[in-house]
Parts: sequence; C-alpha cells; structure tokens
Amino acid sequence: MKITIDQVKCVGAGHCVMHAVDVFDQRDEDGIVVLLDEAPPQELAEDIRRAAAVCPAMAIHIEE
Repeated sequence: MKITIDQVKCVGAGHCVMHAVDVFDQRDEDGIVVLLDEAPPQELAEDIRRAAAVCPAMAIHIEE
C-alpha cells in the first residue's frame, strides 16, 4: 500500500488523524494533513482506508 496526499485539497478537518494517528498528522499552523509514513505496515491498512473514506476533501489517495 502506498499513500499520497493532496495538501491543496485538504481542509484540515483532522478525520484522518483520528483514524490513523501513526500515519497522518496535521501542521500546527493551519491543520493541513502531513503524511508520516507513505508506505505503512499492512496491519494499519484498515485504519488508513477508513481515514481516506471519511476525508471530506478526498485528499488521501491509496495505491494498493
């Protein structure tokens, strides 16, 4: 699994962090998503898929 994010689309809602805290974080100054691990371990796959699904801006892209 490879993850990419579109920081331009991100609205800073933070849903991704709530679902996959080991993979996503937010910048302090504006809340925009920061990718901590673009190739995370497989055991986090379900959390990452959930984070992408709840992203209101659809800024998270997953390549299986």
